[in-house]
Amino acid sequence: MKSEETPFVGGPLDGRVLPVLLGPTGHPPKVYRVPVPDDAGGPPTILLYRRTPAQPGHRLTLTPKWQYEYDPSGDKNTGLKWPWSKPGGR
Repeated sequence: MKSEETPFVGGPLDGRVLPVLLGPTGHPPKVYRVPVPDDAGGPPTILLYRRTPAQPGHRLTLTPKWQYEYDPSGDKNTGLKWPWSKPGGR
């Protein structure tokens, strides 16, 4: 599988560039979750990073570059939203 060096912005991984596996379309995943183990042995904390364009305003390129921005709000359900679904839940 191919990977791409992708920069991380904000949060604990700010300034790091990590290799991220690319999907079948050649893009990295939209959401990158980083599990951080708990010192007390509890469940790990999940840090959430969302994919954004690395160069806003330069969208018409043959090979788009991406970066991950820290999302401090945490892991919210960002699944598909169907037009016939009820607002506020399932």
